[in-house]
Amino acid sequence: MKKIDDRVRDLTVSSPAMGRSIPVRVILPESWRREPHATYPVLYMLHGGDDDYTSWTRETDVEKLSQNSDVLIVMPDAGKAGYYSDWFDGTHRWETFHTSELVRLMEKKYRAGSSRAVVGLSMGGFGALNYSAHHRGLFRYAAAMSSYVDLNDPGVRLAIGLGSGRDGVDVKKVWGDPVRNFRVWQAHNPAAMPGAFRGTHVHLSVGNSVPGPLDRGRPMDVLLASVLGEAALPKQTVRFASSLRAAGVDVSTHLYAPGTHSWPYWQKELHRIWPVVMTSLGQRAHTGAGHGG
Repeated sequence: MKKIDDRVRDLTVSSPAMGRSIPVRVILPESWRREPHATYPVLYMLHGGDDDYTSWTRETDVEKLSQNSDVLIVMPDAGKAGYYSDWFDGTHRWETFHTSELVRLMEKKYRAGSSRAVVGLSMGGFGALNYSAHHRGLFRYAAAMSSYVDLNDPGVRLAIGLGSGRDGVDVKKVWGDPVRNFRVWQAHNPAAMPGAFRGTHVHLSVGNSVPGPLDRGRPMDVLLASVLGEAALPKQTVRFASSLRAAGVDVSTHLYAPGTHSWPYWQKELHRIWPVVMTSLGQRAHTGAGHGG
């Protein structure tokens, strides 16, 4: 364990499921040391592709935002292209690590309670949705920011293929062949299992892929990637939200304009949903900082 500051700790967690140690960043509640017998609700925050467990504290003010909220925040690593899945070829078991091993460790060592929420962006939002569907009752609230939600969407297939190739990952190792192993793909496809989200409040947010003031000063190649990264998402998000409502799921959406696939918008969205996330965890709906972005 490495102490980053008064509240932030970096853990190195030995994972039998992964066969190695995985880094996890934790933000402790302000009262954690003062109340040695208290248990705390937990917010899991999942990072996007081609990133790591430090991203939320590196790119947002979540530490300051949470300073008046008595919640334990857990930010595990998930690989640059781990897809929050137990891989078809058996080489990685991210889902088992995150939803079983890590949950038990947080309860045993960090006094985590049974009230949980999960927030993820991009690949992490996909993970938040799949974990909620696969483990009903694990999370009260699940937010997916700028996330692909339908693995059958041609744009998603293309983006995953390009992204995994860039990171040296054969996506067939993750879920098998999309034709021969169709059922495996659908078992990891949020859009294919809307009914599995009953009992969890699902929040979906996405931009319209048009740059705005928050994109000023960004290099052109980075801006173009952010535009393209968001472009395929709005339509499938709307379809998914409709199917969730039809299945009786408590769902909220935020489709905003302008908005690209980038941190300034996710920071702003984090502030926007924070009171609702805290309420879902039984905490007072206040924030430790002003509106981000």
